[in-house]
Amino acid sequence: MKTLVVGAGIAGMSLGIALARRGVDVELVEIDPLWRVYGAGITIAGPTLRAFNELGIYREVAEQGYVGHGIRVCSVAGEALWDVPTPMPAEAGVEGCGGILRPVLHRILSAKVHEAGVPVQLGVSVLSLEQDADGVDVAFSDETNGRFDLVIGADGIYSRTRSQIFPDAPAPYYTGQSVWRILTDRPSTIDRRHYFLGGPAKVGFTPVSATQMYLFVAERTDQEVRDASQLQRELVTLLASYGGIVADIRDAVTSETEIVFRPLEIFRLPAPWHVNRVALIGDAAHPTTPQLASGAGIAVEDALVLAEEIERHPTVASALAAFSSRREERCRLVVESSIEIGRLEQLGAPPREQTAIAEAALAKLVEPI
Repeated sequence: MKTLVVGAGIAGMSLGIALARRGVDVELVEIDPLWRVYGAGITIAGPTLRAFNELGIYREVAEQGYVGHGIRVCSVAGEALWDVPTPMPAEAGVEGCGGILRPVLHRILSAKVHEAGVPVQLGVSVLSLEQDADGVDVAFSDETNGRFDLVIGADGIYSRTRSQIFPDAPAPYYTGQSVWRILTDRPSTIDRRHYFLGGPAKVGFTPVSATQMYLFVAERTDQEVRDASQLQRELVTLLASYGGIVADIRDAVTSETEIVFRPLEIFRLPAPWHVNRVALIGDAAHPTTPQLASGAGIAVEDALVLAEEIERHPTVASALAAFSSRREERCRLVVESSIEIGRLEQLGAPPREQTAIAEAALAKLVEPI
């Protein structure tokens, strides 16, 4: 089966690796000629680590990032209140949570793509897709053409592939929350993820290596765009009421501090996420907010499950139908739970009410994919 994967981010690279290991003739195209990755770090839930393990990158993630157990919930003053467990079954062979810098994860995945012998065409996009009963004719932006048995759109929340096969699909919309992130040194006392709840915003730490962590702030705001020259002042003001380590980090923020500010956007596209021989995975099909730390996880799971079903089924149609059947409920759980946690955060709901949603969803996600 000759397969084209559009987009070489987490979802696309994972699918390329998983398919190549099953002997599928697969190639990736990526619109960015420099194959860059943006953002600070990502938080990783236990089920995501399990998916990384199945993909064959868990050891590298554990060595170059952070893995551990539990989430410590603290007050605005910085006092520890309680711990949220993040258990994983022993047979999974992974810790309960983790974190890693995005460029580091990109480097790990791209090295595996090259090791698997998967060709990656950079600076290339898909201009058109023409399907018939036997395949898909693809016209590329570099004026070349190709014919494939299967095309997978792994090109993110603004997926062009999605608009090509679902022209009436809903557009991404702003949730009302934006997230700030800064990378900072990791004190020896920070041995797990931390939340600081009960204040004007949700604040937290995620370790991403032995020496670094990132601070995130989820803020309710109508502003989807901020003046870069005002980011330092606005972040310091937002954290004015926080004590403990948060206050120490706040007081160390300067005009030289690299601050990442991103509005949270989603859309809801019901399954099935395919039309004949063209399908969507990851954020192209079911984008989510970061509240459950599972966006990367369900993208990698998509790749693993799709590769399994392609190997298992004799036709593209039956493979994609089986893929949708296995993925819809699980992905919907992640998306809806994340949105609900974000809604509660914006309402200023009691911390126990917020973390209860996360605990229930993570307990469900521990189940096999």
